[in-house]
Amino acid sequence: MGSAEYLGFAGGLYPSGKNSPPSAYEQAGIALAATVQALDTDGKQSTSGKIVMISIGMSNASHAFSQFIRLADTDPHKNSRLLMIDAARNGAAATEIALPFGDYWIHVDCELQRCEISTAQVQVVWLKTALAHDSRGFPENARLLQRTLRSIVGILGTKFPQLKLVYVSSRTYGGYSESDLSPEPIAYESAFAVKWLIEERINNSSANRSIPWVSWGPYLWADGLTPRSDGVVWERGDFEPDGVHTSAQGALKEATMLFEFFQKDTAAKHWFFSPMM
Repeated sequence: MGSAEYLGFAGGLYPSGKNSPPSAYEQAGIALAATVQALDTDGKQSTSGKIVMISIGMSNASHAFSQFIRLADTDPHKNSRLLMIDAARNGAAATEIALPFGDYWIHVDCELQRCEISTAQVQVVWLKTALAHDSRGFPENARLLQRTLRSIVGILGTKFPQLKLVYVSSRTYGGYSESDLSPEPIAYESAFAVKWLIEERINNSSANRSIPWVSWGPYLWADGLTPRSDGVVWERGDFEPDGVHTSAQGALKEATMLFEFFQKDTAAKHWFFSPMM
């Protein structure tokens, strides 16, 4: 995300137009990540327990996370106690996920039960969602998504008592969309919702906001065929005919970005890799 202003609002993933977190906030995340450990179904430390990471979000999140699981499971350095579960669901917009007793959370419970995992074992979440068919302009659309993400993080903290870390990503490119489902510039603007959510956590480090630690996951947006500084582009073939949902090719690209992110993240090294790494 560029550091330049956008319609009068500061850019950058983090405060002051920067793409890296303030040192104190990053260190808080690293310290909390160091407490992640294998847990049994009662949430107690166990050498035979699991470190559970789940995805929360919409169809594109599900497509990417399922591919991410396959990539990570082929890495011999991945922590053998780490179990990743795709709990994202097709059609799950942010407003649906923000309903604490809605159908989405029944789906999440079913996915955990299918894997014989309890809510007390979930310690890491990757969150990616968006508003559906939103007609508000900027910044109102991003502010609404920010409030909705805040509600979702609150639900996560309630449902998963051992939750430590929440990584949030915004949309991929929406310029190929054939409908009003997150076209541009709405897809780009969704990043401001994530940015502002994290900024309010940074600026208010009271006890009820310090856990879970909320930070950026991989930043996924690129301006179509215009390469980012790291070379990332989004081609038409990365999406299904509707231009919104990622194709197998696009899901693998997103999953690779997710995998590379956790390989490099300073907090993830405490739980993503085997202890000897």
